[in-house]
Amino acid sequence: MRLLSVLLFPLLACSQQAPETSRPPLPTGPPVIDVHSSSSAQNPVGAFPETFETGGKGAYAEADEALTSGSWHFVDALLGSSEQDHKNGQQAARLREGGRLRMNFDAPGGVRTIRISSAAYGNDPASTWELWGSTDAGRTFRRIGQPVKAQGSRLVATTFQGGATGALRLEIRKTDAGKGRLNIDDVVLETSTGTPVAGNNTPGNTPPQALPKPQDPNTAVVTSRDDNMALGNPSGATATVSTPNNYLMIKPQYTLSYNNQRGIANWVSWHLNRAWMGSAPRQDDFRPDPALPGTFYAVSRSSYTGSGFDKGHNCPSADRTTDLDDNSATFLMTNMIPQAPNNNQRTWGNLEEWTREQVQRGQEVYVIMGTYGKGGTGLNGLKTTLDNGRVTVPARVWKVLVILPEGSDDLQRIAAGKARIIAVDTPNDQSVSPDWSRYRVSVDALEAATGLDLLSKLPVQVQTRLQASVDTSPVR
Repeated sequence: MRLLSVLLFPLLACSQQAPETSRPPLPTGPPVIDVHSSSSAQNPVGAFPETFETGGKGAYAEADEALTSGSWHFVDALLGSSEQDHKNGQQAARLREGGRLRMNFDAPGGVRTIRISSAAYGNDPASTWELWGSTDAGRTFRRIGQPVKAQGSRLVATTFQGGATGALRLEIRKTDAGKGRLNIDDVVLETSTGTPVAGNNTPGNTPPQALPKPQDPNTAVVTSRDDNMALGNPSGATATVSTPNNYLMIKPQYTLSYNNQRGIANWVSWHLNRAWMGSAPRQDDFRPDPALPGTFYAVSRSSYTGSGFDKGHNCPSADRTTDLDDNSATFLMTNMIPQAPNNNQRTWGNLEEWTREQVQRGQEVYVIMGTYGKGGTGLNGLKTTLDNGRVTVPARVWKVLVILPEGSDDLQRIAAGKARIIAVDTPNDQSVSPDWSRYRVSVDALEAATGLDLLSKLPVQVQTRLQASVDTSPVR
């Protein structure tokens, strides 16, 4: 797979910050880039540096900005110069809500140390941010190191120790759902000798590099995980509270569009190969999703109590068993739907088991799942909503599977017709057949029913060709 396999992070370090949660450390290996972070009082040395002293972006609107190191993409972020902005010099970046700062260019290979300073804006409450990296010109990103908690008015430099043999593109993401704003300043990159890494001083976007030639799937070795949203964003979801019924939530384990009005996801997208499967036990820790904005209603485990419907997973628990964190993430209530027990335990359970069997046989699978309509029949009969109308019971439950042999250049191989595409659309009731294959439809039919664009990363002509047919191949 063409992911971050070129990243090597052999150094050891320890964090001097108190951990933000009591969860065990994230495992080494994909999808988290194995870099360790430590924090110290602000006193950066060396230079990439991006000091944010140039540029004049004074509004939060999404835009590119030419800075000293090159062009950066700002989302819910600006260049702040007020007395409330904690900074070295005259300016620092300021992020709010789901703010992001992304390089539109690649730093050259050889990065060994990344150091970024942060503080809470003004007297705002603490914020949490993460550093993500890409080695494929921004197509896919993976998290580097651990989340960082920025609090107080003093800039603190967080150092990420490790190494990247190839070109590296960075993105800084404000990940908490709070209203606290965040200052970011002085992004420093250094080589193993402490020499500053020069930036790309030519402002402007760097287009993605051409896709490499396909790897022979018969010789492919699964060492990493692919982008959970590689097939596209079916609804054009965004991580802004102004779109509460199409709110984008990107997690390491899956990506979803959340519908606050319905209290369930519009769709959930994830990738499955052997790198996602291990021996971690089922956690069963159903809980509200803390990443929801504070203005959203947080569905809880009790929202389903006594309803006659299962808390049905979109991304299944058994698809995420590498470690406890991965499995636990599947029990967030944003990943649940009110599902008729027979539909969940028999029809859908059979489909999920069949999918994992294909993975054990050397396949990898891209999955998009969702619901539509209103009104399903569970153990207590027909219901349209739960939890005093806050959770909609869907009428239909659907899924798209794109199955192909383990390998790289997946979109190219899919476009070339090397994948098997299965679309399933089932009624959310107790009379549904255990045989999921009876409910196979075309992707076009699902798009007509849901209004989604389900394989949007593929060229339009390829979508037209692949989405019209109904899979009829054997499933036994």
